Amino acid sequence: MSRDVLIDNIISMLLDAGFIVSERCVIRPKSFDIAARREEQIFLIKVLGNVDAFNRDTGMAMQDLGIHLSAKPLVISLHTRDKKLEPGVVYLRHGVPVISPDTAYDLFVEEIPPLIYAAPGGLYVPIDGDYLSKVRGELKWSLGKLAMILGVSRRTVSKYESGMDASIEVAIRLEELFGSRVTIPIDIFNQDSAETGVDSLENKQETARYGDEMIDALTRFGFIVHPTDRAPFQTVSEHSSDANRVLITGYSQLTKTAIKRAKIMGSIGYVTKTQSIYFVDSNVKQKYVEETILIGKNEIDALDGPEAFNELLREKM
Repeated sequence: MSRDVLIDNIISMLLDAGFIVSERCVIRPKSFDIAARREEQIFLIKVLGNVDAFNRDTGMAMQDLGIHLSAKPLVISLHTRDKKLEPGVVYLRHGVPVISPDTAYDLFVEEIPPLIYAAPGGLYVPIDGDYLSKVRGELKWSLGKLAMILGVSRRTVSKYESGMDASIEVAIRLEELFGSRVTIPIDIFNQDSAETGVDSLENKQETARYGDEMIDALTRFGFIVHPTDRAPFQTVSEHSSDANRVLITGYSQLTKTAIKRAKIMGSIGYVTKTQSIYFVDSNVKQKYVEETILIGKNEIDALDGPEAFNELLREKM
């Protein structure tokens, strides 16, 4: 299956599950392929045939964007090396959860969360330690008796009851013994993540070539600017006095590529509930490209403060 077909299949599945899905990010550099929202859940999704193509820089970029857009990064992939990803299993690569298309279908369409996660040494299952302790007490079994039945140490059983996860084999044996579920579904978006990238204007060297003037103007209008890496927009900015007011912004000449980028930005902005703005380094008569507001350099130069900027946006909306 080609990657394009796989992405189309994932988009169709998300639409069937009631998600609003953005246009595909087809302009490089990019860390994610689509944004998707259902009610208050927002996801940035990367789709890969082989998850081994997912590198640390992309993982860090997705995590940074997730923080600033209040979105959860997710990779959906078919296989790793020469092995298919197991259905119902959550993997973690560079701080980002990875699941198979089948697991994604169960999670988003059937609303059945996965129970198993992969970690060094094998596959593991979260155990409901309180329930395990309760049932063991009702059976009047000692830690030693349960340990002997499971073939583990008394200390290991104690750790299960304190919240330590178990191997699949142990989890299956426990459920056979008790005749009830002792596992806990995995909230894949609350797993431990890797470190995120440097995030401040002290690291704007890469963004500078796209327009220091854009950053300076946004700062002047009361925004905290976060340069991005591997996204169709160059910055994400949040208002210093209103964290819920978030802009995604780009800057360039008004070329065909810029118009294409602005369309993608507007689509992503709609999904992530952010305002999309594209700054153009020349005079511009056109007010917007679909959901993205266009602002010319001459318009920015004429503004004397935050309220004037807000008024300009209102005029263009």
